[in-house]
Amino acid sequence: MTIHKEGYKTICLIFSLSAFIILAVNYFLPQQIIIHYLLYIALGVFNGFIIRFFRFPNKKRTQDENAIICGADGKVVAIEEVEENEFIKGPCIQISVFMSPNNVHINWYPVDGDITYYKYHPGKFLVAWHPKSSTLNERTSVGIRTKTNKTILVRQIAGAVARRIVCYANEGHKAKQGQQLGFIKFGSRVDHFIPLDAKIKVKLNEAVWGGQTVLASF
Repeated sequence: MTIHKEGYKTICLIFSLSAFIILAVNYFLPQQIIIHYLLYIALGVFNGFIIRFFRFPNKKRTQDENAIICGADGKVVAIEEVEENEFIKGPCIQISVFMSPNNVHINWYPVDGDITYYKYHPGKFLVAWHPKSSTLNERTSVGIRTKTNKTILVRQIAGAVARRIVCYANEGHKAKQGQQLGFIKFGSRVDHFIPLDAKIKVKLNEAVWGGQTVLASF
């Protein structure tokens, strides 16, 4: 396991701030008392959490051209038929995966294909499991067309705590199943909009793994 590149600046900032706090406390209160030890423990736990949040686990990713692979680690919070009017422009199945701060926050391409659509939407910061977060929150939308002419939309959604979405997709480029689509910082959600005739392979509230779990098959 390594640290994801998106975490370098944040980790350095948190470490520097922690060091400043420790130096300041020891300057004004040089005698070591219980407050010092509680502070050291609290900062140690917090820094450990930050490092863990940006972890980049080494795992074997699923490769299957007939499958739609999950784009994020987390829990399935919605499986429903919806009308998607941004890219697919018609009825489809929406599978939403909520990522808690405890999950790996790297996002992955669910299929191979051409990236034919990309758009960033500014918006609100509702809790990521809110039903309207898919259309009201800050988000990015990535549309992919497979070689069999299937259309998939992947939407990265910011949450109440998440304030930055990183997306590596570029319109006109290729999407490669299992490669990194982007990263969302501190609690978020990924929506997958897939064809109506896809066979769903997951259930509501099921734990899923980005780049590994098969959400559906064509």
